[in-house]
Amino acid sequence: MRTARVLDQTGSTETIGEKTYRRIRSDIIFGRLAPGQKLRLERLSTQYETSIATLRELLNRLLVEGLIVAEGQRGFEVMPVSADRWHEIAAMRELLEGHALRQSIESGDVEWEGRVVAAHHKLATLEKQLLSGDRSQTETWKRYDWEFHHALISCCGSKALLDAHSAIFDKYLRYQIIAVVFRGEAAAREHRELLKAALKRDADAAADVLVKHIRDCVQHTIKSGALAS
Repeated sequence: MRTARVLDQTGSTETIGEKTYRRIRSDIIFGRLAPGQKLRLERLSTQYETSIATLRELLNRLLVEGLIVAEGQRGFEVMPVSADRWHEIAAMRELLEGHALRQSIESGDVEWEGRVVAAHHKLATLEKQLLSGDRSQTETWKRYDWEFHHALISCCGSKALLDAHSAIFDKYLRYQIIAVVFRGEAAAREHRELLKAALKRDADAAADVLVKHIRDCVQHTIKSGALAS
């Protein structure tokens, strides 16, 4: 979901290890590696075409991020999901994004407004497609969702805050993908309301919409029965 990291300023591409890390990370977030799935090194080595030594290093990075868990001497597994953990992740997103949103609305310039409008246009286009019943571009939709929310907070003035929000957003996204969450017109309407409030520089209104947006998503997911309690 994040922009790929460039290792230097000369235009060189990512290392094979970094590409593999991002593949595994994406497969966890988008549910291709399921919650609770055992991560057997030999199988992963074949699947991702990399050495076991490199895999151990990459899995330890994902362990620190909280996307996998260690099983003592038995290896690793994908982080399981639960309703309690979902509430915790959503509350952290609400805290980080709410603060960043207020700061960004106060500091944003015309370039920021342009990014927000452009990001919303892309997201709204995919939401119309989803509302028509076409679910063929789920990953693109979620990428556009991330781009819109990131654009809204992009002028908050703190790289540390943006990095923390990015990490928690990925975990939040993972739950949405697992539960196949799309709340239809309600979510699309909230995005339009966020856009309107941001462009009016109404930080209070935007924060209220964001809280509703996150909490209603959580409740929708819990009611769907997709997560264990």
